[in-house]
Amino acid sequence: MRRISLVTGAAGGIGRALIAELSGRGDRVIAVDLPGSGVLDLPGVTAFECDLSDEPQILTLWRTLDALGLAVGLLVNNAAMGPTMAPTTRTDLAHFRLTLRTNVNGPFLMAREAARRMPKGGAIVNTASLAGVLGNPCRNAYAASKAALISMTRSLACEWAARGIRVNAIAPGYVRTPMVAALEAEGKADLSAVRRRIPMGRLARADEMASAIGFLGSPEARYVTGAILGVDGGWMSFNQPGDAHPPADAVPAAEITRPAAPESPRRVVITGAGTGIGAAIAARFHGGGDHVVLLDRDAEAVAARAAELGEGAQAIPCDVTRDEEIADAFARIGAVDVLVNNAAIADPFTPGLEQDFAALDRTLSVNLTGAFACAQAAIPAMTAGRGVIVNLGSIAGLVPMAPRHPYGASKAGIDILTRCLAAELGPMGLRTATVAPGYIRTPGVAALEADGRVDTAQIRRRIPMGDLGRPEDIAEAVFFVASPAASYVNGTLLSVDGGWNAFGSAGDASDRA
Repeated sequence: MRRISLVTGAAGGIGRALIAELSGRGDRVIAVDLPGSGVLDLPGVTAFECDLSDEPQILTLWRTLDALGLAVGLLVNNAAMGPTMAPTTRTDLAHFRLTLRTNVNGPFLMAREAARRMPKGGAIVNTASLAGVLGNPCRNAYAASKAALISMTRSLACEWAARGIRVNAIAPGYVRTPMVAALEAEGKADLSAVRRRIPMGRLARADEMASAIGFLGSPEARYVTGAILGVDGGWMSFNQPGDAHPPADAVPAAEITRPAAPESPRRVVITGAGTGIGAAIAARFHGGGDHVVLLDRDAEAVAARAAELGEGAQAIPCDVTRDEEIADAFARIGAVDVLVNNAAIADPFTPGLEQDFAALDRTLSVNLTGAFACAQAAIPAMTAGRGVIVNLGSIAGLVPMAPRHPYGASKAGIDILTRCLAAELGPMGLRTATVAPGYIRTPGVAALEADGRVDTAQIRRRIPMGDLGRPEDIAEAVFFVASPAASYVNGTLLSVDGGWNAFGSAGDASDRA
């Protein structure tokens, strides 16, 4: 049975790209936009006019869907009023209120009505904005509304996880849409200056937003909820004076047209690939037709994994704390398209007053320095427009966990390392991303449980989705951020944690046993 997906703001640039994306995934699309927007003329969709600032119109829309027997499985809250770029003292309060009603109240009511009807497995994805994350002058109403939408995404994700409904958002940077074109035409945006501020040197295409939303709304993202995925070309990763990218002589071709997909298989290098998450990542890329190179210090385990995968899989024993082994491995590998820095060790759960220098150094050497050393070796072997580095972070790097001081520190370092690389490598045509797992059912977690260091029953209660994730959940996220579908994801962190990082209340996040 075809899933029914409802897209608001469907007549705009991102909206039309969403129709193509979701239709391409086999969904039946319901398109919603303002009266007079042209939504009723869109081909291949079931279309309705609705002003999302008006509660009676929203309720009428859902009653109509009920009468037609249209059960929505995915809601994409994409509609929004754009920024006016007015100084605070000249901002019209009526317009401020209208912006909040459209960009916050409307998505909330749409989500509420959808959640009342959705079966388990439903998903809601909101289109937020970097304006809701970083301060921008003269965009008070728009920025505040997008920050509110981001907060609401997280809180609804925590509340509705028990209903089997996931809620996520993307935070786009500058996208080449009619809205942005209008700002440029009115002299409110200098797109040449914008391009210089983005490490990738260009604005995004609407299809790049649609593909990110498509992933978050898909079964492949089944353990992703409460996540805010930045899709900004590296904007948030650049933090210094001057330009992030040399000036462009003309509008970059990739800003207008999606580049052709690579015809040849990619060469994907995965560290720590002998077991657990690393082995699952290797299997996902291999299943996607890529040539995979598995690195692990356990020669026997990594050889066994490569043998299981068969043709197109290569095992190389490598300890990422040994510089000479890294150099030898990458010399044997040759060209690299994707590097996945997964190798890591857990810390000893020792109180800070009892931890010594050697234990701290060992954790940092594997988890952080090892990742940097592998990136350093891989970058010269990467091709512009094709090379991607994916680093595995952790919820422990976002919300520190005592007494896991070395592990949390190493994973926090991974996140900022990813961002530093994004700012540096973006102009070279290379991308980076971090995937931050929550608690995942791996041999490592099983060992911690056996040693009495973690209580999985207590952990489940702390996770809004009520259970640990699977290695395959991380593999799907890594595969996505490394794919051409994530071509404008750069320097971004994607949490795959069942809502752990979104939960900020006291008590249990879930009542599941």
